[in-house]
Amino acid sequence: MTLADGRYGLGPSNGRLLIKTGRAGLGRKAGHDLTIEVTRWSGEAVIAAGDPGRSWVNVTVEAGSLEVREGTGGLKPLTDTDRAEIKRTLEDRALLDAAEHPVITFRSTGIAGTAQSFEITGELTIKDRTHPVTVHGKGNGDGLVRGWATVTQSTWGIKPYTAFLGALRLADDVRVEFDVARLEPANEPGY
Repeated sequence: MTLADGRYGLGPSNGRLLIKTGRAGLGRKAGHDLTIEVTRWSGEAVIAAGDPGRSWVNVTVEAGSLEVREGTGGLKPLTDTDRAEIKRTLEDRALLDAAEHPVITFRSTGIAGTAQSFEITGELTIKDRTHPVTVHGKGNGDGLVRGWATVTQSTWGIKPYTAFLGALRLADDVRVEFDVARLEPANEPGY
């Protein structure tokens, strides 16, 4: 299946949205590199393969829907208690402040390239702050689309998590990755 022109729905039923963190500081060996999955998100994409400038994508994420899926590295394995504590920390006022800012949005402002290799420029809004982001993506011709973007937390007023008096901290840059296994036509016809 190739990417055909049309309007498509995006979400957990046909794709995954992951956040990958890294460690910094003198105590980085004690912590974990995390893979966090967004469990509640939705989006819509319009594909105009012959004129990528007419294509666009919008995505909405529920800030309280982040779940720790994996923790690598560290002095000890990541426990269920660790996962619960990390989830509370993510939703805390100092990080995402999910109670006050329940959604994160991405709205494309331009798309360039081909279905096999493309860049999406857009505006990412976190905690009512909007800044530009570039998403790099690839399609394989069978309908699988995947890509990534680097998000610098401090740009959006997010102070990367620290512990042990700052000796262990998350790196300011996190990598957001997506993969969409199959595009599902949106309910609304045309574009």
